[in-house]
Amino acid sequence: MAMILFFLLISLFLIGVPIAFSLGLASAVTVWHGDLMPMVVVAQQLIASVNSFPLMAIPFFILAGYLMQGGGISKRLVDFSNTLVGSMTGGLAMVAIVTSLFFAAISGSGAATTAAIGAILIPAMLAKGYPGGYAAANQAASGALGVIIPPSIPLILYGIAANVSVGDMFIAGILPGILVTLSLLVFAYFFAKANGLGGNEKSSWTEVLRAGRKAILAILMPVIILGGIYGGIFTPTEAAVIAVVYSFLVGFVIYREIKLSSLVDILKQSAVTTAVVLSIIAAAGLYGRILQRLRVPNMISEYVMSAIDSPLLFIILANMLLLMAGMFIEAAAAILIFVPILLPIAIGFGFDPVHFGIIMVVNLAMGMFTPPVGLNLFVASQISKIGIARLSWAVLPFVGIVLINLLLISLLPFLSTWLPSL
Repeated sequence: MAMILFFLLISLFLIGVPIAFSLGLASAVTVWHGDLMPMVVVAQQLIASVNSFPLMAIPFFILAGYLMQGGGISKRLVDFSNTLVGSMTGGLAMVAIVTSLFFAAISGSGAATTAAIGAILIPAMLAKGYPGGYAAANQAASGALGVIIPPSIPLILYGIAANVSVGDMFIAGILPGILVTLSLLVFAYFFAKANGLGGNEKSSWTEVLRAGRKAILAILMPVIILGGIYGGIFTPTEAAVIAVVYSFLVGFVIYREIKLSSLVDILKQSAVTTAVVLSIIAAAGLYGRILQRLRVPNMISEYVMSAIDSPLLFIILANMLLLMAGMFIEAAAAILIFVPILLPIAIGFGFDPVHFGIIMVVNLAMGMFTPPVGLNLFVASQISKIGIARLSWAVLPFVGIVLINLLLISLLPFLSTWLPSL
C-alpha cells in the first residue's frame, strides 16, 4: 500500500496537479483501495489537521504581512537601509539584502518579501547598471530570509509537527538567518567590486536619523512580537493577532497609506493565501496519518539506523533529500511529510530536534529560489521581466553560498541551539 501511496503522489505531481490536491487524492485513493479506514475518516482527518490553536498564527501572520506591505512599510525600510549601507560598494544590492532582513522579520513569508522589496529595488538596481540576472537573483535569494528569520510560517509548522516549542524555533532561527545575511552581503560587495558597481552618495547622520525615525515603527514590530513571546507575555498565536492590530494601526492610522478600498484587496489576498497554505496543511496531515498507519516512518527509521552508523552520513543524505524536496514541493507540505520520517532518525543519531528543524527550514528556504519551481524565482522574474531560464543560471552562485551556510549550520549545532538554551 505504501508503494501505491508514493506512486500516486509522484504521478500527480508530474502531471501538474496542485500540491494540496495531489496529497489529498493520493491519500483518499490509498485509503479506498486498501480499505485502511472508513472513508468518512478522510474528511475528519482533513479537518483535524488544521484544528489547532498554534496553527491560527499562520492566517494572522499572513494578514499582518499584507497589511505591512500595503501600508508603506517596505518603502520606509528601503530608505532606512539605503542610508545605512547604500554608499558602500555594491550598496544597492546590500540595501535589498538588509531591507529583506527587516521585512522578513515582519512578514514571515519569502514570496511576500521578494515581491514587496523587489518591486522597489530590482528596477533601481537595473537603472544603476547592475546585470539584470544578478539583480533579480539577489532579490530572490534575499527574499528566502523570510522563512529563516522569525516569525516564520515554516518554523511554526515544524514546531507543531515535531512537538517542539514554536518560541524555541523562532529564537533558533536568528543566528542562522544573520549568518546567511552576512554571506550574501559579502558576495554583493565582491561582485560589485569586480564589476565596477559603486554605491550611492554617503548619507549624513541627519539623513540616517530622519530615515530611521520614519522606519522605527516597522523596525519595532518584530522586537515587540519576539520580546512578548520570550518575555512570557503572550503566545506565538497571540503575537500574530497583535501583529495584525499593530500593522493595521501603523498603516491605516499613523502612515495613512491603507485606504478602505485597498483594505478590501488586502483581506482578499490574505484569504486566498491562507486558503492555499491551510489546504496544503490539511492534505499533508491526512497523508502523514496514512504514512503512520502503514508504519512507513518506523520501517524507514529501522532500515536507516541499521544501514547507516554515522551521524555525519545521515545528515548529508538528509540534506540532499530535503534540498531535492524543496526544489519541487512547497515548504509547508515538505515539512509535514518529512518530519515524521526524518525526525525520529535524527533524534536516534543524537541531533537536537530544534537544530534539525533549522536544518530542514534552511534547506526548504533554498528551495524557494532554486529551479525548477522556486516561488521566489517566479516573483523576481515577473518583476524584472527576465526569463526563468536566464534567471536560473544567475541564481546558481547564491545557491552555492547558502549551501556553504547550510553545511556550517549542520555541523555547528550551537548556531541553532545556543540562543534557545539561554
